Amino acid sequence: MYIIIVGAGKVGYTLAKHLSKEGNDVTVIDKNPEALKRAMDNLDVMCIKGNGTRVNVLQEAEVRIADVMIAVTNSDERNALCCLAAKKLGAKHTIARIRDPEYAEELSMLKEELELDMIINPEREAATEIAQLIKFPSVSSIENFANGKADLVSFRLGEGDLIVGKSISDINLKKCSVLFCAVERDDRVLIPTGDFVLQSNDKVYVIGDHPNIILFLQYLGKYQKRIKSVMIIGGGRISYYLSKLINKFGARIKIIEKNYNKCQELNELLPEAIIINGDGTEEELLESENLNETDAFIALTDRDEENIVSSLFALNANVHNVITKITRVNYNNIVKKVGVESVISPKMLTANKIIKYVRGLKNKEGNFIENLYKIVGEKAEALEFSANATTRCVNIPLKDIKIKKGVLIAAIVRNHNIIIPGGNDTIKANDNVIIVTDRDNVMGINDILLEGGL
Repeated sequence: MYIIIVGAGKVGYTLAKHLSKEGNDVTVIDKNPEALKRAMDNLDVMCIKGNGTRVNVLQEAEVRIADVMIAVTNSDERNALCCLAAKKLGAKHTIARIRDPEYAEELSMLKEELELDMIINPEREAATEIAQLIKFPSVSSIENFANGKADLVSFRLGEGDLIVGKSISDINLKKCSVLFCAVERDDRVLIPTGDFVLQSNDKVYVIGDHPNIILFLQYLGKYQKRIKSVMIIGGGRISYYLSKLINKFGARIKIIEKNYNKCQELNELLPEAIIINGDGTEEELLESENLNETDAFIALTDRDEENIVSSLFALNANVHNVITKITRVNYNNIVKKVGVESVISPKMLTANKIIKYVRGLKNKEGNFIENLYKIVGEKAEALEFSANATTRCVNIPLKDIKIKKGVLIAAIVRNHNIIIPGGNDTIKANDNVIIVTDRDNVMGINDILLEGGL
C-alpha cells in the first residue's frame, strides 16, 4: 500500500518505522529538515520538505494514488485540513490526529463533515489504558479483546511467587481458566509450551475472561481491590481525560502541576479533583501530600526524566501501583531496571490503532482484524481476527492443524463466550480468534498455518 504521513514528530516517525517495516511504500512530509533527515537516515521511506496542507506539496507526494493519508502534526486544525485536501485530491482513506479536549464532543460530526475515515486521540487512548490498569493494580499492562470480555494481562514474577520454579503444566489452574501466552525473559520473547518452567523476574502474559483473570490473580496473591486515591503528576491532556474516567468509579484525585495558569484552568475544568501547584519531582512536596497513603501514582508530565524521577520517589514510598508515561523508546530499559513495570506510551497506542486499520485495509478479503497490540517491548503481537469463509482451518481440531513456529492460539470467542482452547477444540465460522506471535506482519488466521498443514 502507498501511505503518506504528514508530520515527522514522535508519532509520525514511529508510524513510518512500523508501516515501512510491514512492506508499505511510505512518504513522510514535514517542514522541519532535521526531523526529515532523521527519518531518511534511519528508515526506508521517501521524504518531502513542505507544508502538508499545500496542494502542490500533496501533489508532489502523488496523493492521488495514496491508499492512506495520515496527518499527525502538532496542530489539530492542520491535520484536519491536510486530510480534507487529500480526500479531495484522490486519497482513498484519511486518518487525523485530533487531541484538543474542546473537540472531544464534536468528533463524530467532524469525522462526517471532513470525510475522515479515522480520528485518533493519543491522550484519550492513554487515559483509557491507564484507567484499565488502575482496575488491576497488580498488573503491568492490560489489553482488551472481544469487546472487553477477554483480558491479556502481564506481570513480573518475584522470587517468592507461588508459580516460580514450576512448569506451566504443573500449575493448578482447575479453579480458573487462563492461558500463559508469552514470557519476556532477558529481553527475549518466548512462546511457552506446557513444559516451560517459569523463573523469578520473568514477565508473563496471561489471557482469560475478566472473572477468571481475577480468580488467577487471587490464586497468586496478586489481586488488589479497587483503589480509593490517585496522585497524578502533570496537568496535561491525559490528566484531564483520566480524571474524568477515574471520577466515574469514585476515587479521590489529586493533580500536582507546576504551571500556575494551568492549575487555575484545571481547577475550573475538574471540580472533582484537588489541584496542587508544585513540582512533582520534589520529594518533600510529595511526602507532604501523603504520597505513602496513595493507592496509585501516575507520572504524566511532558518530560520523561521528570516522570522517571517522581516514579522512583513513589516506589521508595512503597506505592504498589506506579504508572509512568514514556515517549522515548530508548528509556524503556532504564525504566524497567529501576523497577517501574507499568509504562504508557501514547505514540505506541496511536501506532497500534493505525497499524491495525492499515492491515485491515490490506486484508479485506480475508480475516478482519478486530484488535492489534504490540507486547513484550514491541517484540511480539497479540491479534484478534474474525474467522470467515476464507479461513482454511475451520471445523478442524487444533491438534490436527500445523501452525508456524512462534505462534499461539490463545483464545476463541464464540457467542460471547471465551474458550481457552485445547487440542480437541475447533475454530468455527464467525468465531473471533486471539493469536499471540513473535512473527512479523500477520494479516490473518491463514498466515499462521504451515503450507499443507491441514
